[in-house]
Amino acid sequence: MKKIFLCILLLGICAQAQDVDLSYYLPRNISYNPSIPTPKSVIGHEVGEWHVTHDKLVQYMKVLANSSDRITLTERGTTYEGRPLVLLTITSPENQQNLAVLKKQHMAITENSATPIAEQPIVVYQGFSIHGNEASGSNAALAVAYHLAAAEGAEIEKLLATSVILLDPSLNPDGLQRFAYWANTNKANTITPDPNDREYHEVWPGGRTNHYWFDMNRDWLPVQLPESQARIKTFHEWMPNILTDHHEMGTNSTFFFQPGIPERTNPLTPDLNQQLTKEIGTYHAKAFDKIASTYYSEEDFDDFYYGKGSTFPDINGGIGILFEQGSSRGHAQESDNGILTFPFTIRNQFTAALSTLEAGKNMRTKILTYQRDFFQKVRASKKKNVLVFGDEKDAAKTYHLAEVLQRHQIKIHQLKSNFTRKGKNFKKGYSYAVPMQQKNNRLIEAMFDVRKTFKDSLFYDVSAWTFNHAFGLDISKEESAAVLGEEVVTLQKPTGKVVTKSSVGYLMPWNEYYAPKALHQIVSKGIRAKVAMKNFRNDDIAYEYGTIFIPVQNQVLSEGEMYSFLEQVAKNSHLTITGVSTGLNDGPDLGSRNFKLVKKPKVAMLVGNGITSYDAGEIWHLFDQRFAMQLTKLDTEYASRTDLSKYTTILVPNSRTLSASLLKKINDWVRNGGVLIATETPYSGLQIKTI
Repeated sequence: MKKIFLCILLLGICAQAQDVDLSYYLPRNISYNPSIPTPKSVIGHEVGEWHVTHDKLVQYMKVLANSSDRITLTERGTTYEGRPLVLLTITSPENQQNLAVLKKQHMAITENSATPIAEQPIVVYQGFSIHGNEASGSNAALAVAYHLAAAEGAEIEKLLATSVILLDPSLNPDGLQRFAYWANTNKANTITPDPNDREYHEVWPGGRTNHYWFDMNRDWLPVQLPESQARIKTFHEWMPNILTDHHEMGTNSTFFFQPGIPERTNPLTPDLNQQLTKEIGTYHAKAFDKIASTYYSEEDFDDFYYGKGSTFPDINGGIGILFEQGSSRGHAQESDNGILTFPFTIRNQFTAALSTLEAGKNMRTKILTYQRDFFQKVRASKKKNVLVFGDEKDAAKTYHLAEVLQRHQIKIHQLKSNFTRKGKNFKKGYSYAVPMQQKNNRLIEAMFDVRKTFKDSLFYDVSAWTFNHAFGLDISKEESAAVLGEEVVTLQKPTGKVVTKSSVGYLMPWNEYYAPKALHQIVSKGIRAKVAMKNFRNDDIAYEYGTIFIPVQNQVLSEGEMYSFLEQVAKNSHLTITGVSTGLNDGPDLGSRNFKLVKKPKVAMLVGNGITSYDAGEIWHLFDQRFAMQLTKLDTEYASRTDLSKYTTILVPNSRTLSASLLKKINDWVRNGGVLIATETPYSGLQIKTI
């Protein structure tokens, strides 16, 4: 009898998890245009029956855009894995015919305090699942897009007439695809909600991150990844009034919406921002009460780091809102609140998306006024000071910070002339000046803010990110605009070149960011190169230890070929290589034993269980994208069975635990001459010295 009861119970769970059609998500008493295709008619399954793969998600959005005069779909680039970054612009058919004008009028709110707002639509950016394994968001985007395209009646027409909705169905296509594969391939016909089931324990590195294992919800401010660059471009083109960021949290949780913990709000965020966020929250509460779904607010999460999607708008005159849904991490899982099904999590995300739009419609004038006043206060501040940043020895590193600023539409200038402050040299071409009297000065202030006191000593996440420190650059805050040279309209990478053709050899300083890339190209060509172990002067030019010397004679290339090859290397790596006329130095001469031969490295890195994927991904990205160097990724599952003798160097990112057999393997390899580089908190069983 007990077995029969158990089977009946499991069948009930299975039905609860699977037997859901589109009406489960949609508001009641609303008719839908039958000519608009449903998600199932395109992707082949109901929303929530399976985890939607990114290709099917995009397929549906394209079909929807072709079927509805309320939707325009644009592709804004691709991920590292080649998946399209799509955006749906959803508004009334009349507004669709006038989008360029509406965008211009909306941007005028941020430029002119006299801009009328009575007839202007509110702009709402809705972004889903920036963490790919928090998948209820992107799956809800299917139902949200369908509802906005197909719903009929006066209410939806009023909403679309007074709103421009920028719907980003997948903020992390590569991660979403990775997680959908895992959840779907481990789904049983009779769903097992036991948290111990394999379905709820995805393999390393999981679907949270993008291709290079970056947490992209920390990249709204640095803007280093193609996904981030696409959405930041959209953000600055539209300056949305509300931006929603749909996430998931632990399975035993319910649903969270902002505001977060009040004491953990960045002091640069206006108080009115939080008041409006709280008022919007009343719409969420009403909507969730209507479907009898529990929720909470103001008891969790912080609103401090401006590099997250829910906080970035707050320093840009908008309102960012974080949604966190307790996650089924698959199709149905036991929780403290009963069986948590995937469709239930999707319905909550859908509900929050619509309650946001309802709030935006009803609070439109109030929120547009807030945006206009925000930028009016910026203009009224009339800050005259200028921020200068740079590195007198590394133009490329300085360029990359300038690149970040320009992606945020921050104006930068060349220096009018070189100058020195507090022992730091700021040189033209190696430094840039940022006038604070500009539209985005609040954002500039946030980027370079040094904050040492806090209302609350505890943080959910990042509390310090000062950009000049992050990039390792010098900074000077000038009181006047006298240092400003020409505005940099088109930022150019440093020009690489070879100075003087030589029959003796060439010297390449090591202090430029892309010097490792250049050296790797040189030794990979089979060219002999040496590194200086001491400082020296050649032809009255000072060179520091670490400088690379490339002799011309007795090489695989002729003298002319060497010059041509190094010209290409210098250009590709954006640095200067100098030809010398003599090997006689002030200090060790070029033929001295103080110049050591550089051997081509064969580098491997441990990845997999026990290794922090964020750290491993950062290193992988550096080697692959920045330096174009091959890197073998050795998984901890099989590394102990691998012949390590072929590798000159092994990298161990931040790690928690490594097997005894792997530790022995690595330690034996080190004793035989291998170079081991470990970062952060390497496992104590490794025979290394802390540096």
